[in-house]
Amino acid sequence: MKSKSIGIFTVLVLLIAFAAYVAAFGLPLGKYDIVPLKDVIKLGLDLRGGATVLLQAKDEPTDPLNDEKMERAVATIRERVDSLGVAEPTINRQGTNRIEVQLPEIQDPQRAIEIIGQTAKLEFKDEDGNVIITGADIDKANAVMSGELGQTYVVAFELKSEGTKKFAEGTKNNIGKPIGIYLDNNLISNPVVQVVIGDGKAEITGNSTREEALDLATLIRAGALPVELEVMQQTLVGPQLGANSFNRSIMAGGIGIMLVMLFMIIYYRLPGFVSVISLVLYTIIVLGILAGMNATLTLPGIAGIILSVGMAVDANVIIFERIKEELKIGKTLRAAIDSGFRRAFLTIFDSNITTLLAAGILFYFGTGPIKGFAVTLSIGILSSMFTAIVITRYLIKLLVKGGIVKNTKYFGA
Repeated sequence: MKSKSIGIFTVLVLLIAFAAYVAAFGLPLGKYDIVPLKDVIKLGLDLRGGATVLLQAKDEPTDPLNDEKMERAVATIRERVDSLGVAEPTINRQGTNRIEVQLPEIQDPQRAIEIIGQTAKLEFKDEDGNVIITGADIDKANAVMSGELGQTYVVAFELKSEGTKKFAEGTKNNIGKPIGIYLDNNLISNPVVQVVIGDGKAEITGNSTREEALDLATLIRAGALPVELEVMQQTLVGPQLGANSFNRSIMAGGIGIMLVMLFMIIYYRLPGFVSVISLVLYTIIVLGILAGMNATLTLPGIAGIILSVGMAVDANVIIFERIKEELKIGKTLRAAIDSGFRRAFLTIFDSNITTLLAAGILFYFGTGPIKGFAVTLSIGILSSMFTAIVITRYLIKLLVKGGIVKNTKYFGA
């Protein structure tokens, strides 16, 4: 029995050590390579850089907001963002009248903000102000080079069937006259009609750069926003600043965890050593769950993990103190371990459930990084309860059964 217990303990410790190595450095297996967890977990904007824009819809008395308009606005913004080529953008409604847009690693945030928030109400009007066609009549729009040397950029567009009829009629009635092209009531081009355009194909001139033509084509393709949006808040984090924040957070967390491990070993001796093994397993479990959930890790999320590490250690402290108390009143080592874990369970359960309730409230009412903090804290709490109550207890019992330690001084008593 003693040899079997020692063997099981050794195998478990080696497995945990191997899992920690794989989690940290990965494992080369040819086409089935296992990558490190740090390469699987996505980083938030505050850790890799990017822009966050909070938009608020204006509520017009004559045209009140509703869910249908807000959902259309989200869909339109998503089309515009996709046209910018932003990798993994996040677009979410906040409350009843706000939309949060997260744009990771974007190079030109101001240009993106202008495109996202522009109403993009496109109208073609004659000299008398009559609307001939609108953006809704356009089927396709692309930025192309114009001129023999390709020195200017225009937006070439094709009209839908109904728009083709209206445009043919409009150009027929305005030969030799200008038809103004307005974007959000601002004149962007005012070409003079030379011939009747009956094939539904035309160009919008007046763009000085390729970016301007691309932006206008993007706005036309995505369509007009159903509501007017104003920028309430915008945050920009540079890639270098994000990387520095990530590296410093990891360093701070690593130093903190190492100091905690050192304290546990010095003060609680053998149980402290076992709790360090459990803490390593706890870290693997938390990061593995985050990777499996495809979660995005932010600075508040890292704070939630570090806080839950403290709670994991706190659970071990309560257990070990209970064991010491049982030993001091004369109980045997096995009896003290059983009684210590049993007496500590309710206290640990009580404190962790209270924290879980607080995390649930933060998740329900919070937004963005606050939700990330609540998620990582909740995962950490549940994982810490498992490692403290199940894994630590099992490992300590294996050591006692193996007869490696019999003197209570190894338990800090």
